[in-house]
Amino acid sequence: MAIKLPPFMEVLAQRDEEFYQAVARVLELAHGPGALDPKTKTLISLALDACVGSERGVQVLSQRARELGATDQEINEVMRLVYAVVGSKPIIMGNLAFPSKG
Repeated sequence: MAIKLPPFMEVLAQRDEEFYQAVARVLELAHGPGALDPKTKTLISLALDACVGSERGVQVLSQRARELGATDQEINEVMRLVYAVVGSKPIIMGNLAFPSKG
């Protein structure tokens, strides 16, 4: 199965063909047919790219999600989940400044 690989893979292919082939296989396996439909896989990838701060990834994947039928409401819910998981870390860390008495 051939998927459209991200641009950074072209650089890897030029630098290390053997590793490129291994990573390309993993990407094809992860994004290929399986229990999750393409829209769901794209929304999950969107959430992960948002978590790691990949601006280009968020732009590309949100557009791809829309092409696969995702609504703005669905994309908003994905971003809410990202915040709910990642955004709570400062609160958790802040709580450590106030140890429980007991």
